[in-house]
Amino acid sequence: MAVRFLKLSSAAVLGSSGLYLYSRQLDINDHSVIRFGRAAATTAVISYDYLTAFKHVEYGTEEYWRLKSKVHLRSAERLRDLCCANRGTFIKVGQHLGALDYLLPEEYTSTLKVLHSQAPQSSMEEIQQVIREDLGKELSELFVSFEEKPQGAASLAQVHKAVLHDGRTVAIKVQHPKVQRQSAKDIAVIEVLLKMVHRLFPDFAFMWLVEEAKKNMPLELDFLNEGQNAERVSKMLVHFPFLKVPVIHWDLSTKRILTMEFIEGGQVNDRDYMKEHHINVNEISENLGKMYSEMIFVHGFVHCDPHPGNVLVRKGQGNKAEIVLLDHGLYQTLHPDFRLNYIRLWQALIRGDMLGVERFSRALGAGDLYPLFACVLTARSWTAVNAGISSVPVTHSEDVEIRTNAALYLPQISALLNQVPRQMLLLLKTNDLLRGIETTLETRASSSSFLNMSRCCVRAMARHKRSKARSRSRLLQIHLLEAVSLGKLSMYQLFLWIKSSMVGLWCTALMGLLH
Repeated sequence: MAVRFLKLSSAAVLGSSGLYLYSRQLDINDHSVIRFGRAAATTAVISYDYLTAFKHVEYGTEEYWRLKSKVHLRSAERLRDLCCANRGTFIKVGQHLGALDYLLPEEYTSTLKVLHSQAPQSSMEEIQQVIREDLGKELSELFVSFEEKPQGAASLAQVHKAVLHDGRTVAIKVQHPKVQRQSAKDIAVIEVLLKMVHRLFPDFAFMWLVEEAKKNMPLELDFLNEGQNAERVSKMLVHFPFLKVPVIHWDLSTKRILTMEFIEGGQVNDRDYMKEHHINVNEISENLGKMYSEMIFVHGFVHCDPHPGNVLVRKGQGNKAEIVLLDHGLYQTLHPDFRLNYIRLWQALIRGDMLGVERFSRALGAGDLYPLFACVLTARSWTAVNAGISSVPVTHSEDVEIRTNAALYLPQISALLNQVPRQMLLLLKTNDLLRGIETTLETRASSSSFLNMSRCCVRAMARHKRSKARSRSRLLQIHLLEAVSLGKLSMYQLFLWIKSSMVGLWCTALMGLLH
């Protein structure tokens, strides 16, 4: 019955869409009817595939898992093609799904990741029209030169290099002209289709994705908001000499245009670029961890789109390596209570304090799914979580286990994502993107990353306690405890450095010989 319904509804949607298009002579890629028809047809084909593919295969057999992988892959490819055809919001949602490593089957994440580099481009005429409408001048009046070929194109905008009349080189981020008009309709389409899929497959519960898109898309489409975020994080992390955030040119910026300082560099996951420019991979990974730990635990203001295209590396002043943070449209401001529980949970995870893991996972909305929540948050096995994630190194077999379990426990993962606070969803996305970078750089789960995280947790808790202190003696006590805790972490880091140095290796070898 469900299969027949899918066939009929798909044919009806496609037929009516085609007749409407023929009668009105409209651009196929721009009209809502066509965009909905394409999305509905793709959803119907994918659903039909999942409903019929496993009829004659016994569940749990080797043939079943092999076939399931093939169905995942061709469904992911159809979804990718839909995103590329409908563009805009669809690509943005596809990119979000592609970032959910360890939450979705690998066939989906690896296929959808290409959407970061396959975003559509607007024509030069469209770019000129947006600039003319928003800034009231022609290109020649604003710039000495303007490169027609974009430096990069994303789902919502593209960036061009230009030179101002005073000689400064700038990057101009211009919004695709049709995105603003289409985004609300596209989100409504995605919501309707996800509800239909949920009726057919009750275990598929991804409505949280629509809720996040509804909330975040208007913010990402306001480039003035992005400029303000860039300035805020630049001031907030000014004590990190390795961080560079482009300066905003407010006189040439509007809701659809953002003009900023032009900065070149290689993507943060480009090991060849780093090798060619003598940039230390471990230093970059450690600094990236410091930066995000500070944002999350200390300030509660988090850049939530750290995919490699938005994080560059380069040699800066004094030949020192710098991290360039781009695309500040999507930030998360953490509620104080949420942030404190999140801090306490990570402290428990690092120490292997299982009572704390359960207590603070439940406080963050995980309920009885707290073991799954701990595994999803850390991308570690339950065995590693029990032992304390800082004391058990990541292995290839553990990574394989995590990916396999992600496919097996998809219904439970969907239920978990629907019940945790909305703030947690963007943090999970941020965690997965950062983990992906660390995996590419081969620096994942190093001791230094946990030490930096622990330092930020200690400082954040001390700051919270100072805000509640009512006497000088209590303030002094908090300062002393903070200093002792940070001192212990520094001593432990020194111990690890000595242990890994030539002196440490020599001493270990000598003790072995004596023994």
